[in-house]
Amino acid sequence: MLEAYFQQCHSYNKIKLGSNDMSGHSKWAQIRRSKGVNDARRGQLFTRLGREIVVAVREGGSGDTAANFRLRMAVQRARDANMPLDNIERTIKRAVGGAEGFSLEEITYEGYGPGGTAILVQTMTENRNRTVAEVRNAFNRNAGNMGENGCVDWLFELKGIIEIELAGKDPDELSLEALDLGADDVEPVAADSETLTIYTDSSELESMRKALEEKGYTIVKAETSMVPKTKAEITDEKQAHQLMRLIDKLEDLDDVQGVHTNADFPEEFAASYQ
Repeated sequence: MLEAYFQQCHSYNKIKLGSNDMSGHSKWAQIRRSKGVNDARRGQLFTRLGREIVVAVREGGSGDTAANFRLRMAVQRARDANMPLDNIERTIKRAVGGAEGFSLEEITYEGYGPGGTAILVQTMTENRNRTVAEVRNAFNRNAGNMGENGCVDWLFELKGIIEIELAGKDPDELSLEALDLGADDVEPVAADSETLTIYTDSSELESMRKALEEKGYTIVKAETSMVPKTKAEITDEKQAHQLMRLIDKLEDLDDVQGVHTNADFPEEFAASYQ
């Protein structure tokens, strides 16, 4: 069933690493992807994706991607990361057939990074005491400060994000067409951009993706993500590097599923990050 489903979909080729609503952070994510993912990190990523699939089955009450939107998005992200189809199918079967995943809790932690930037840390854990200690330690050791619930989440909103290949097409025309189809917003395109990023209501993600595919566009990525309503500009290179290091440390934690920030910084800061 899953194989047939993916024969109908375009091949995705990007791994999500934090929020996509900032030029510097996006460039930084691209640099990290271009270096590849080592075996240990890939194993960690597959574990996270497996957890997401299990919870999607539990919350959606179904192992059928056609009937469970959250599962469909989780499976797409897994395929995005080149997780083998057999692994995905086994994970779904285990989740449908047993109590696996019922001890997992979804918890979001909030805090501040260098330069007063806002950070959301999404986790899935079976031991909240361990997770909160690890997240707090990562903040404290990397120029950050963990905050109380509600301190920064109001700065973000859940959005559907779709990236389509430009492939030599006029980005202005594509932007207008996307808006005509019901997109909420379209990210400005830089001169060297190869994709166009479209934002939509999270509930409209699937219908927008289908509408764009029917128009003949190649979908690079389609997912829901926490997008900042406003950006915090970082003009100091050292602070930008401190922030990137903090997010790296948070993303390295086993229980962390995703990290989002409202930081905005020049692409050269991302390129110089070691």
